[in-house]
Amino acid sequence: MSAVLVTGGAGYIGSHVCKALADSGLTPVCYDTLEKGHRWAVRWGPLEHGDIGDGQRLDEAFGRHRPRAIVHLAGYIEVGESVREPERYLHNNATKTAALIDAAMRHGVEAFVFSSTCAVYGLPQSELLSESHAIAPMSPYAESKARVETALGKASSSGLRAASLRYFNAAGADAGGEIGEAHQPETHLLPLAVDAALGLAPPLTLLGTDYPTADGSCVRDFIHVSDLADAHVRALHWLRKQPASGLHEAFNLGSGSGFSVREAIAETARIGGRPVPHRVGPRRPGDSPRLVGDIGKSRRELGWRPTRDLAAQIEDTLRWRMKMPR
Repeated sequence: MSAVLVTGGAGYIGSHVCKALADSGLTPVCYDTLEKGHRWAVRWGPLEHGDIGDGQRLDEAFGRHRPRAIVHLAGYIEVGESVREPERYLHNNATKTAALIDAAMRHGVEAFVFSSTCAVYGLPQSELLSESHAIAPMSPYAESKARVETALGKASSSGLRAASLRYFNAAGADAGGEIGEAHQPETHLLPLAVDAALGLAPPLTLLGTDYPTADGSCVRDFIHVSDLADAHVRALHWLRKQPASGLHEAFNLGSGSGFSVREAIAETARIGGRPVPHRVGPRRPGDSPRLVGDIGKSRRELGWRPTRDLAAQIEDTLRWRMKMPR
């Protein structure tokens, strides 16, 4: 399994996954349209420019590199945008992934790791969300991820081994400063808070303060992007060791602890040594009030645990935002 096809490998999480794969002795083959990703982030393996919905380009990439595994991260990620453009999200994230799954089956892929989301759970029915929680997406973005999980479940009956990694809130940047978050536009809390504090962007907009939480803002489980990347490598190895010829398992990737948006803003101000200018705005459609993960299954099965807390995530984000390409 020396070559691993990493769709979306030029993106934020994808580039960190590519680095983690290379560090583990594997060769990441970045497959990306570069619509959202960055050529400068492709540093640990070859780049194949292509769309996951293009079966011919996929066959060409498979023929050239012969990957035995796929890490699938390509997709649109903005919840609010998905509410405004649902069909675009469902087509790009779910329908196109069907072509990728077909290619994986044609080329005898041994392991398929999918970048899913905790948003598939919808409104939480418990304080900590386990993988057995009901699937009830509240946005087209989350629905697109749930559809891919269903498709992988069906494909497993034909022999595909797959793992869906349900991320909570990815944050932070490479501790060595080589790569980090560079979305255009940026929509994630910590880089927006850091940029506002550094005067690199307008004041942060706090999206809703009337949620049923202690301070009225959403509660989220923040996980360092490098910890996420490590989990992908572990999931690949876990899949290859399973005795079954086909299976599909879901794993939560979070810290197991929740911080409100207001708490995250206050922590950013403390670590940065300067206030985070912000204003209050309306709720963002499709947001759940609280999303905090039970990560026991990932600890037991994958031997994985988060190593970088919220403070480390903010520190790494601060260093990256001051030097990132703009």
